[in-house]
Amino acid sequence: MAMTYVQKLLARACGRPTVAVGDVLEPPVHLAMSHENGALVINQFHEIFAGTNRAAKVWDPDRIAIIFDHRVPAESSKTATNQKKVREFVGQQGIRKFHDVRGDVGGICHQILPENGYVRPGMVLVGTDSHTTTHGALGAFAFGIGATEMAAVWTLGRALNIEVPGTIRVDVNGALRPGVYAKDLILHLIRTITAEGANYKVIEFHGEAIRTMPTSGRLVLCNMSVEAGATAGVVPPDDETERYLRVHAGVQEPLEMFGPDPGAEYDRVVTIDASGLEPQVACPHTVDNVKAVGEVRGRKVHQIVLGSCTNGRLDDLEVAARILKGRRVADGTRMIVFPASWRIYREAMQLGYLADLANAGAVVCNPGCGPCLGVHQGALGDGETALATTNRNFKGRMGNPTGEVYLCSSAVAAASAITGVISDPRGVI
Repeated sequence: MAMTYVQKLLARACGRPTVAVGDVLEPPVHLAMSHENGALVINQFHEIFAGTNRAAKVWDPDRIAIIFDHRVPAESSKTATNQKKVREFVGQQGIRKFHDVRGDVGGICHQILPENGYVRPGMVLVGTDSHTTTHGALGAFAFGIGATEMAAVWTLGRALNIEVPGTIRVDVNGALRPGVYAKDLILHLIRTITAEGANYKVIEFHGEAIRTMPTSGRLVLCNMSVEAGATAGVVPPDDETERYLRVHAGVQEPLEMFGPDPGAEYDRVVTIDASGLEPQVACPHTVDNVKAVGEVRGRKVHQIVLGSCTNGRLDDLEVAARILKGRRVADGTRMIVFPASWRIYREAMQLGYLADLANAGAVVCNPGCGPCLGVHQGALGDGETALATTNRNFKGRMGNPTGEVYLCSSAVAAASAITGVISDPRGVI
């Protein structure tokens, strides 16, 4: 029986020769990730042990990662108290993959996991965050779950009642042209299949454009696969996967490298010519309301947001700094920058990117989820418009239901910061 990548991964994880779409499994979990919402998981975890006369101990503290990123530093006493609760739990349980509000090891969870080598090909990875799909870029089957499900994982070390999903294969042929990036590709794909087109399925990426794409771009694709409704996005591991894990994440252990079987059966195959893509913009208030940048060029922008778990990596900051160096953010427009981790922040500082951005008028903030979350930093005023490299533009997403959020690449964001209106970056790169 020929299997897709995720079918093969689940078969290996469960010790089966094959699995079929629709099979219900309880695969062992290699890594379980939470952020501040770990406080909710703790409540559910203790309920499981209530009245059992058994000590509430997690199944394996080395397979749990907790990262503070959504509201950092804490914006209220309630948040601070929840963070305190998680810190105490981490200490009691001996959880070592803990990233507190710190300038040396802190950052956004979906950057912290890859850059620290916590993600490997072949893993089953769950997280109490919908964008856990990000980690499929390194060949993991990574998906989001709720607090109750995570409490069960902490107890048993298994994900319960997982139905083997069907897979959509996306073949991206050719090469992206200058000024066009992975963000444009994923926005185009979401427009093509719609925000519900991959519901309960895996998106498996292939093709020349993927083979030549750095891991930073692959992380973007898998991060936003959930915006098409996907359970997971995945890039089968290859030479680039191994290069990233060895060079950037410091992984020395052997890696489990494999791909889908020839002749695997897919629910759908989507073919994209990368060379024909233009910069894309997702317009309010849905992620699949995507247009070429020329169709929305000239729209007034009050706030530019560069960063997040989608586009807050070093190459994003480099692109923006290259465009903005020696220029300035337009009057009447503000630009805020959120690097994805403190490691990226420090590297960007050493390379001069942050200075270039600040000298242009951008405000560089600490790594975190900030305006993407919508309740901590960077909220919009009534009727304001934002252009952001984040991943969602639902009504109220940036803290104000009367505001509008457009989504774009780092290049579009930087070019638009100069003009104060949505602009095509190809005219300034």
